[in-house]
Amino acid sequence: MNFDGIAADLDPEELTRRVLTRCRELDFALAGVCDALPTSHEEHVRTWITGGRHGTMDYLQRRIEERLAPETYVPGATSIIMVADRYHDGRRDRVDPSSPPRGRIARYARGRDYHKVMKRRLVRLAKELGEILPGHHFRPCVDTAPLLEREHAMRAGLGLVGKNTLLIEPGVGSWMLLGGIVSTAKLAPTSPQTEGTDPCGTCTRCIDACPTDAITPFSVDATRCLAYTTIEHRGEISPELETATGDWLFGCDICQEVCPHANRKKRRQSLPIHPDYAERHSDLDLLEVLGWNDESRRHVIEGTAAKRAALGMWKRNALICAGNVLGEHANAPGHVELLGRIKEIAGDSDEDAAVRGTAARVLDRLSMPDGV
Repeated sequence: MNFDGIAADLDPEELTRRVLTRCRELDFALAGVCDALPTSHEEHVRTWITGGRHGTMDYLQRRIEERLAPETYVPGATSIIMVADRYHDGRRDRVDPSSPPRGRIARYARGRDYHKVMKRRLVRLAKELGEILPGHHFRPCVDTAPLLEREHAMRAGLGLVGKNTLLIEPGVGSWMLLGGIVSTAKLAPTSPQTEGTDPCGTCTRCIDACPTDAITPFSVDATRCLAYTTIEHRGEISPELETATGDWLFGCDICQEVCPHANRKKRRQSLPIHPDYAERHSDLDLLEVLGWNDESRRHVIEGTAAKRAALGMWKRNALICAGNVLGEHANAPGHVELLGRIKEIAGDSDEDAAVRGTAARVLDRLSMPDGV
């Protein structure tokens, strides 16, 4: 079905029903509608920003007024259509101890770039709605837009925000990607607001499991989160966070892996995973990454969200992961070659300064003599 033949004077409830049907046809796992209200957490957002917990993500501060109020982002906004793609079923990674040291990639970045996958369908839906309601504006958004999508998704009934600040659908967990369409057309909300509802109760597994202590209840200090340090942060990573990085080469899934909401198998199986998120790479050979140039980097990660990190960041992350692997398993397969490559980078004056500095620090931590 599309919107052909639908009258422009549909009442808001019927329009919402048609929109949700179309969202299912476009293969969104979840969809809902909420009013385009300002955030009810303005003080928290402003305090989080002024406290510097956004790190170097200056774009969060530059467009803060738009984030706080959808009508500032889209003048005249009255409704928001929120959608979710499911990208993973919660299964744990299998590690082959006989393989050369490898670094893991966060699951959302293992398949096709979700920005393009979601935006393409959202643009199509917005165009169709604009054709039947030509007097209204429909603006598609993924997470590059200044929209507090998790709050609006919760208001639309797609789930509840947990202590790790991610949107949780009970029985599915937080393995979801969010997008939306901010509209000046009036649609009927699909669910009453559920703000203040806690899906976590007394559970603190995500807080306890976070290797860098980045999580406090319903707040995350981005400057300590591995998803920030390995993907967003340029330059050297704070030495105190290097060991805690473990083997996470790009991003981190720990707070999602331990969430009890991801373990209800019956509900989990009822929501499909979009085929575009099929894994290309779940992890990468660290020695291979340390030998990348710009061309080989593009070849491996082209078309995925992992392109967010520049070449120097990949090498920096790989060095940290390599140091952690070798520090824990000194005789890991390929350890001689890997250690030799780290030494080469540390002594390469043509290498990026942050990469070279990281290599030197890794060698110092391993306390390996030059002759080894």
